[in-house]
Amino acid sequence: MTRINTNVPSMIARSNLTRTNRELDTRLERLSTGLRINRGADDPAGLIISERLRSNIRGAEQGIKNSERASAVIATTEGSLTEINELLNSIKALVVEAANTGAFSDDEIAANQAQIDSAIDSITRIADTARFGDLRLLDGSLGYQTSGIATSAIAKTNIRAASFSQSDSLDVNVEILNSAQQGGLYLRGDNPAPGDPLNGTVLSTTLIEVRGPDGVISLELSEGQSFGDVVESINRHTPSTGVIAELINGDPTSGIVFRSEGYGSRSFVSIDRLGEGTEASAWATYKFGDDIEIGANDPFPWGTVGTDLQTAERDAGRDVGAIINGSLANGDGLNISTASSQLSLELTLTADFATRVGETSTFDITGGGSLFQLGAEVVAQQQVNIGINSVAATRLGGTLIDGELEFLESLKSGRENSLASSKERRNFTAASRIVDTSIDETTIIRGTLGSFERNTLQTNIRSLALTVENLTASESIIRDADFAAETSLLTRAQILASSGTTVLGLANQQAQSVLQLLG
Repeated sequence: MTRINTNVPSMIARSNLTRTNRELDTRLERLSTGLRINRGADDPAGLIISERLRSNIRGAEQGIKNSERASAVIATTEGSLTEINELLNSIKALVVEAANTGAFSDDEIAANQAQIDSAIDSITRIADTARFGDLRLLDGSLGYQTSGIATSAIAKTNIRAASFSQSDSLDVNVEILNSAQQGGLYLRGDNPAPGDPLNGTVLSTTLIEVRGPDGVISLELSEGQSFGDVVESINRHTPSTGVIAELINGDPTSGIVFRSEGYGSRSFVSIDRLGEGTEASAWATYKFGDDIEIGANDPFPWGTVGTDLQTAERDAGRDVGAIINGSLANGDGLNISTASSQLSLELTLTADFATRVGETSTFDITGGGSLFQLGAEVVAQQQVNIGINSVAATRLGGTLIDGELEFLESLKSGRENSLASSKERRNFTAASRIVDTSIDETTIIRGTLGSFERNTLQTNIRSLALTVENLTASESIIRDADFAAETSLLTRAQILASSGTTVLGLANQQAQSVLQLLG
C-alpha cells in the first residue's frame, strides 16, 4: 500500500534516531563527567547506596582530621609537661642537696630555697599559659568538675576519664569491702604478772631490731627502762624505719603497739629480739588475725580478741578493698582505682573511711573533661573523653602528710615544707615525698596522653584511612563510569546516529515516488 498522509517508515526512523541521540548524549555526559550516575534516573538504587557511601567517606575523612588535630593538642600539652618534669627534677635535686646539712651552710640552703621558689613559680606559669589556640591545656580547664565530695572520706580525686553518654552527670559510689590496715605488732605490758610493779618496763637489757618499709635500726634496751621511753626511742627513728610506736591506752602496763606509718600490703613492721636478755616469753610480740577489723580511731581491742591473737615478729598491712559503681576496684594502701569505658579514676581515701567495712560515700562528676570525636558517627562508641587536671603548684603533688593533704606550693619560702622550716630530717622527707608525688602525677599524665595518642589516635587514623580506601573503592564501582565500555558504546551510538540520519532521509524520499503515478 502506497500512502502519502502517513509516512510510517519515516516515523520509525525518526523514533530510533531520537533514541540513539539520547544514548549518544548519555555516553558523552558520562565520558565528560567520569560518572556513570549523574542523576537519580541513571540508577536510583545505585544513587542511594553511593550517597550513603559518600557520607561514610566524608565522616571517616573528618575523623582522620580530628585525630590528627588531637595529636597536635597532645604534642603541645606534652611539650609543656616535659618542661614541668625538668623543673620538678631540679627541685628534687635541690631538696636532696639541702638535706645534706652536715656539708651545706644555712646560706647555701637558702640559695636552694630561692631556686625552688623560682621553679615552683615557673611551673604555675606554664600551667596557666599552656594553650592550643584558645584551648587552655594545663590549668584544669580540661579536668572534670565534681560536687558532693565528702572530704572526711575522700582526700584526693584524680579522674582520668568519664562518659556522659547517658546523662549530664555521672554518680560515683564508693563502698568499703575490706578495710585498709597498717602493719601492727603488740607487746603486752602485764609481764611478769598482773599487778607486778615491773609491769610496763623492760625486764632485762636486750637488743631489738626494728624494721619497716623505710629501713632498719637496732636499739639496746636497758633493764628497768619504761615502755614510755621505748616508745620515744622508736619514734625518734621513725624517718629511718617507717615504724611508729605508742602506748596502748596511754598506759605502759597495757603495753606497746608498733605500727607501720602507712597502710597497705607494702607497709609492714618487724620487731626482732636479738642476742641475750629479756626472756622470750616476756618480750613476745603479737598480731591479730585477718578477720579482726581495726579502725583508724578505734580503741585497742585487747578485750575482744579471744583466741585470734597470734605470736608474730612481723606483720604486713592490707590494701583497702572497695567497690566503685558496682565494680571491684584495685586497692593500693589507701588508694583505689578503676578503669573502664565509662569511668577511669583514682581516689585517695582517708584512713578513717578506708578502715570502716560497709561505709559508703557518693559524689557526682558534673561535667568537664576533653571530648575527642574520632569516628564518622557522633555516638559514644566513637568518642573518647579524658581529663587533664591542673598542674599548678597549688594542685600538684597532693600527699598525705600526718593526715593532711600537702601540695607542691607548700615547699615555697615561709610554708610548712620549705627548706628553711625543715630543721629535722623528717620534714626534708616530707618535701621529698611531695616532689616525688608531683613527678609521678606529671609523668602519669604524659603516659596517659602518650598511650592515648599511640594506642587510640594513631590506630584510629590507620583504621579510618583503610576505611576511606575501601569505601571509596566501593563507591567508585557503583558510581564511576567505565571508560572502556562507555567509549565502545559511544562509537556504537555515533554509528547508529549516522545511519539513522541516512535512513530517515531515505524514508522521506520514498513518499515522493507517488508523483510518478500521476504521470
